Amino acid sequence: MEDTNKKVEIDHLEDLVGSDKSSFKQDLGKTAFVLDEAKDATEAEHELTLSQALNFHKKAIFWAMVLAATIIMEGYDNILMTSFFGYPSFQKKYGVEIAPGEYQLTGPWQVALGTTSSVGTIFGVFANGYLVETFGHRHVILVSLIVMSAFIFIPFFAQNVETLVVGQVLCGLPWGVFAVMGPTYSSEVMPLKLRGYMTAYTNMCWAIGQFIAAGVLKALVNNTTEWSYRVPFAIQWVWPVPLFILTYLAPDSPWWLVRRGRHEDAAKALKRLMSKEAHHKIPQQVSLMIHTNALEQAQHNARSDEEKGWRGYLQCFKGTNLRRTEIACVALAGQVLSGSTFAYSPSYFFSQAGLNPDQVYALNLGVTGISFSGCVVSWFLLNRFGRRRIYVTGYAILTTLLLVIGILASPKQVGALKWVQSGVTIAWVATYASTIGPLAFTISAEMSATRLRAQSIALARNAYNLCSLISNVVEPYLINPTEANLRGKTGFVWFGTALPTLIWAFFRLPETKDRTFEELDILFDRRVAARKFSSTDVNIPSVELGESD
Repeated sequence: MEDTNKKVEIDHLEDLVGSDKSSFKQDLGKTAFVLDEAKDATEAEHELTLSQALNFHKKAIFWAMVLAATIIMEGYDNILMTSFFGYPSFQKKYGVEIAPGEYQLTGPWQVALGTTSSVGTIFGVFANGYLVETFGHRHVILVSLIVMSAFIFIPFFAQNVETLVVGQVLCGLPWGVFAVMGPTYSSEVMPLKLRGYMTAYTNMCWAIGQFIAAGVLKALVNNTTEWSYRVPFAIQWVWPVPLFILTYLAPDSPWWLVRRGRHEDAAKALKRLMSKEAHHKIPQQVSLMIHTNALEQAQHNARSDEEKGWRGYLQCFKGTNLRRTEIACVALAGQVLSGSTFAYSPSYFFSQAGLNPDQVYALNLGVTGISFSGCVVSWFLLNRFGRRRIYVTGYAILTTLLLVIGILASPKQVGALKWVQSGVTIAWVATYASTIGPLAFTISAEMSATRLRAQSIALARNAYNLCSLISNVVEPYLINPTEANLRGKTGFVWFGTALPTLIWAFFRLPETKDRTFEELDILFDRRVAARKFSSTDVNIPSVELGESD
């Protein structure tokens, strides 16, 4: 290709990476050369050991952790608002008196406060799919942090529940941006050996936010003043400033730069993401990105302008992309369908089971600690068992535990049964946190074509948000004593959603462990059955390199 838009300047790249590899002096624009380099890069990815990956990609790990840390704020608020439903001072301020000296937030307002942030998040996620591909990860996060800092003022100063609802909607907009950013960026800067760990780390950030929120709530539960619920809102101002500075210093995703035709900048970004010992591999990595980008264009016969911005969402539902979108969406929505609205943030359930506030928030703190630890456990499981087996097995256990919770809630409740229900719920959380919680993020990040990653993850996240919105509407009516008052028998309801999802996962969820993005493109293009993904041999085909965006 002679067009400068289709060509990498070899001499510049050689200077950037300090490579003495003579073969790289050839014209990387030639298809045959790029194919050879892409094959070498693929082979090197498979041969890379975990210790080598940790050694060569320390800087990439750091920057992935920085951008994923924005999800801490979403995780913090996610448990904060629903946990306030059982909080005495919050109930008194925003609830109604149902008995002398006893206050309760009514079912409709529980629904409103539990769902409105999801409404804002849905719009934020959709906007993110367009904004990231247009402006890049860094710039979108920087603006979102500024917006987030401004919107926190609304819930902090809210004098009535209506204002609180407005604040939740507006804060949901930047939360939607943050929700997608962690797995998107991590999947693009991590080598194959670390990709699963760092995309799963997204769930740990979520758990960190929830752990902090639970600790704050436990510390202030006996405070009877308005500061018992204003201080937790104010703590959200702690993160934006350090995250803004670090994000400003972070490198852009090299995959995004290649999609924009900025091959030299992609090499510079890789140089910042890799240790000096691995700089000689940068030319091969750039070739692999260029070849994968061209392969995806050739597979779907798509012009670059058809995959930009909002048009990219339409491409997610065409050809083999439809299957990939389905898997990403159902895998992530499966977090809600597993009963997480009921069991993963169980403080209100604990309070309705008859435990006093001190016991409720002590257990809640323990549950969030388990959530954090579960993500670490998932890292050990990932390396040995892969995505599919962990997700399916975890889902089978969660489905069974929901049935057990429902059965335990059926007899007349006594003290022992309350604690047994709480114990089974904690076991549910531990299973969730070490299996489908982190794995759903990994699966959704790995499933899409690289050119449609932002849009595909946005769709997956909004499938989750839509299910979460519905569940947050339904759950208060199921468990609230002024409504259906099912308490633990709510487990039967979520068993009814978990079982079909388990069946879907067994038949439709493929294994993506140890597969490069290019290999996944080929497997999907060949329409390989889900249960044969791990055993099918893949040969990288030659492809004419298309135009850069």
